[in-house]
Amino acid sequence: MLVNIDEIIVKKRIRKDLGDLEPLKDSLRRYGLLNPITITKKKHLIAGERRLEAAKAIGWTSINAKVIDNIDEISQLEIELEENNQRKDFTTEELLEGYRRLDKLNNPSIFKKILNGIVNFFINIGKAIASLFTKKSN
Repeated sequence: MLVNIDEIIVKKRIRKDLGDLEPLKDSLRRYGLLNPITITKKKHLIAGERRLEAAKAIGWTSINAKVIDNIDEISQLEIELEENNQRKDFTTEELLEGYRRLDKLNNPSIFKKILNGIVNFFINIGKAIASLFTKKSN
């Protein structure tokens, strides 16, 4: 559900230090909001304060939110703690492997470029032949 950012109420939170929001703001600009914030029906923030603050900082006026209805204060606090506690960062090895794969995709080898060129050549020939048959049948 898309919610007006100005309508979201942020009460006392567990996290005191939001940290550096610049990488998150860059991510929002580049990819958008990958995971919605979580709010109550009355628009009280349950989870996603860093995402909300980053969105505000880059000028967003609305944000995608998951709305949880009929939730008590204990459950709200449990969700806030759970969301922030259950994340697991990549290991160094996982992160390196991910960047290696990304680099490989961004910079294919000469053999991969040649193979892609040959495949595209035959695809275009197939399209051209199909086009000729389509014109003849009309």
